[in-house]
Amino acid sequence: MSHPDQKTNSSWTVLFCCWLLVSLSTSISIFFSSVMEFEPCVLCWYQRICLFPLILILGAGLISFDKSVVKYSLPLAVAGWLTALYHTLLYSGIIPESIQPCSQGVSCTQEYIDIFGFITIPMLSLLSFSTIIALLLILQRRTSR
Repeated sequence: MSHPDQKTNSSWTVLFCCWLLVSLSTSISIFFSSVMEFEPCVLCWYQRICLFPLILILGAGLISFDKSVVKYSLPLAVAGWLTALYHTLLYSGIIPESIQPCSQGVSCTQEYIDIFGFITIPMLSLLSFSTIIALLLILQRRTSR
């Protein structure tokens, strides 16, 4: 059986990894738009709205290791994941372009990067939000015992 301090330390580490991933994802998002000058589409902005506050929420949870940080951050991560899923399906052509929300400005299917033939910006966002959600669920399970 593990000691309470050991359990708290491993839970804090999971929360830190989640915060680190959010920080990295935010940095990459800002790099794409500010340095690479990729103009974000409407769906990208919605995903950013879900992602950017997580830096502060998870960071505040790290300071005092607030176990309730999951209930504040998980809804944002799920909303970002759903938006990223829709964006990925739209980008891959599964959802027709006729129902895309990007009727003006940058197209939601604008191709900026394509690594290995399938890794795109929407896919990176989906993978990031998926990992964030997985880490938050692990943290929730560890702290609810």
